[in-house]
Amino acid sequence: MSGQGRSTRVGVIEDHPLYRAALARLLDDAVDVELGAVAESVEQFTGAHEPAGSVVVLDLKLRGVTDAAAVAKVVAMGHRVLVVSGYATPADILGAIGAGALGYLSKHAAAEDILQAVRTIGAGGSYVSPELAGAALDSARHRSDNARLDLSERERQVLALVAAGERDQDIADEMAISVRTVRSYLDRIRDKTGLRRRTELTRLAIEEGFASW
Repeated sequence: MSGQGRSTRVGVIEDHPLYRAALARLLDDAVDVELGAVAESVEQFTGAHEPAGSVVVLDLKLRGVTDAAAVAKVVAMGHRVLVVSGYATPADILGAIGAGALGYLSKHAAAEDILQAVRTIGAGGSYVSPELAGAALDSARHRSDNARLDLSERERQVLALVAAGERDQDIADEMAISVRTVRSYLDRIRDKTGLRRRTELTRLAIEEGFASW
């Protein structure tokens, strides 16, 4: 359904029939969302030939291709993945993000949180719920302080805002600096970490404890 303005096309891969139907209904009822392919497995979704560029709400524990491998396969098709899973250990979260997921929510997430995540990812951002980012952060805090990156305070702030799904202009507005300066910070962060993609930087922010800045 397109409604007024631009709509976000969203597919679903979920093997639990009731939850799959509830997700499809939620998305189909949103005026700014166009419901795409709804499938119970990655294999079935592949056969539906969903147009590249869709946001795909993906469960992790599926029949056939599963976990991070499922994320990687759907990302390789050219889609933007939002994981909505009943499993939310730090390993699950970081594994999914490392495989290219742009968002992660628990199945306990409210309907509006799922829609907000879909809209954020559809607009080019990323979205990890604060409680899940916190869980991964708690795990990361057990790491030695000596392993932490040598980033400046401002670079850490930029990294935290990237992890929150903010775009360059949003970061500039939040920090009261120019977009050019934001990109300069990002270049320095990439040089120091060797990471290029925003999904990789999001994972790093969670691991290093910057996501709750």
